[in-house]
Amino acid sequence: MVTIRLQDEASGTFEGRVVVVTGAGSGIGRAAAVAFAAAGARVLGVGRREDALEETAAGHRRIEVHPADLRAPQAAQRAIDAAAARWGRVDVLVNNAGVTKVMPLGQTTAEGIGAVFDLNVTAPSLLARAALPHLRDSAGSIVNISSTYGHRPLPGAAHYAASKAALEQLTRSWAVELASAGVRVNALAPGPTESQALASAGLDETTIARIKAEETARIPLGRRGEPAEVAAWILRLADPASTWLTGQVLTIDGGLELA
Repeated sequence: MVTIRLQDEASGTFEGRVVVVTGAGSGIGRAAAVAFAAAGARVLGVGRREDALEETAAGHRRIEVHPADLRAPQAAQRAIDAAAARWGRVDVLVNNAGVTKVMPLGQTTAEGIGAVFDLNVTAPSLLARAALPHLRDSAGSIVNISSTYGHRPLPGAAHYAASKAALEQLTRSWAVELASAGVRVNALAPGPTESQALASAGLDETTIARIKAEETARIPLGRRGEPAEVAAWILRLADPASTWLTGQVLTIDGGLELA
């Protein structure tokens, strides 16, 4: 087990800034919300499960919660409006919410494809659109959370991989489109990270254990990632001091991309 130390609140890297983190109820999203708050930001944690969001916010006075299913009509706009109404600005949008779906080609359905792309591609797009006026005002940034499988094959879950590839291309395109407004757009592509994603995909415990063991065996550093160490890089991409960094996809996967 690797212990990752988050930034001290005293560092104040994001003091006075407002950050919206989706998928904040667990895993990378929870770790990112806590890390931003520790670095001085006001954070709106967005997610489907209010109880999980409350667990994220517990003991962190800088984190407020906004329960929402981002696939619902107007949900993206309402999430951004909630942050702006509470704090008067939005400086950073972290598009972390997503769904993993095992769907071999022979079992592919239109409904299954739609479920993946609605949350992994459409929701981040609508959130970015809703946040854009605020990000222009603050010369803010967007951090999209992709996956190492956004640029490497994933047999049996090709549409998940394709949705992350789409998010990476959106990152590059938005970076160019918004550069003149001073808005930076980058993406982080984590490898296999300890979270509830596999369980949420409907896999049983035996299958999850097998997948984790197989992934660990392929990772050169010999372990799966921890949410806090991924969150640390989300903060680096969003850091106001990273003034000349945009359009990049940073892979953090323990060397899996090289294996």
